[in-house]
Amino acid sequence: MAAGKPDKAGKTDKAGKIDKTAKIDKSAKKAARLEKRAGAKARRKQIWQAFQMQRKEDKALIPWMLGAFLLGVAVAVGIGAIFGIWLILLPIGIAVGILGAISVFGRRVQRNVYQKADGQPGAAGWALDNLRGQWRVTQGVAGTTHLDAVHRVIGRPGIIFVAEGAPHRVKSLLAQEKKRTARVAGTMPIYDVVVGNDEGQVPLKGLQRHLMKLPRNISVKEMDTIEARLAALGSRTAALPKGPMPAGAKMRSVQRTVRRR
Repeated sequence: MAAGKPDKAGKTDKAGKIDKTAKIDKSAKKAARLEKRAGAKARRKQIWQAFQMQRKEDKALIPWMLGAFLLGVAVAVGIGAIFGIWLILLPIGIAVGILGAISVFGRRVQRNVYQKADGQPGAAGWALDNLRGQWRVTQGVAGTTHLDAVHRVIGRPGIIFVAEGAPHRVKSLLAQEKKRTARVAGTMPIYDVVVGNDEGQVPLKGLQRHLMKLPRNISVKEMDTIEARLAALGSRTAALPKGPMPAGAKMRSVQRTVRRR
C-alpha cells in the first residue's frame, strides 16, 4: 500500500501505516455493543419468563393487556376519524396501546408479588428496600425471636419507624426505639407505622404510598446529619430474614438461627 493512502478501514498515519489506536477503539466499541446486546437479551428473557409465570397464575392478565392495547388504538383511530387523519394517528395509537398493555402487566405482577409477600416475616423490610426516591433504610434496628421487627427509615418527613409482626409485641419495640432515638433527634419529627391489615395499620402494598404522603419536614442535608448521629448512637441490628420468608419455611428453624446470631 502506498504511503499516505488510507487502508480498507480508512485509517492511516502520516507514514501510511495502519492506525493501531483506531483499531483498538473500534474493537472496544464492538465489545461494548455486544455487551449491550447481551444485556438487552437477558432482560427480554427475564421479562418473558415473568410474563409466562404471571400468565399461568393470573388468568385475567391477557384479557386486560389486550383490552388496554385495543383501547389505545381505538382512541387514536376515533380521534383521527373525526379529523380525517386516522391513518396518521394509527401508529401512535398502536404505540400507546403497547405502552398501556405493558403498564397493565407491570401493575398486575407487582400486585401479585405483594399479595404473596403480605403477612410473611421480612416482607416490610423487603418493601422498604424497594422504595423509590431519597430514603435511608436501616433494616431490623430491633426485633424478637418471633421475627417481629422494627426498621428505621430516614427521609424528607424525618425519622420513620416501620414495624412488622404481632401488634402487642411491636408496640413495645417501637416505644423503646423512639425513646432511644429521641435523645439524639432533638425536635426532628419521628413517625411510626405498623404494617398489617388490621385497623390503624398500613397494608404492605400501600406502605410506599403512605410514606410518600407524609409531609416534607427536613432537607437532604438534615437527613445526612441525623443519619450520622444515629450511626454514632450505635447499632442493635436484629438478625432477620432478608425479604419475605418463602412459603413452607419452618418458623422454628428460622427462630433458632436468629437466637444463635
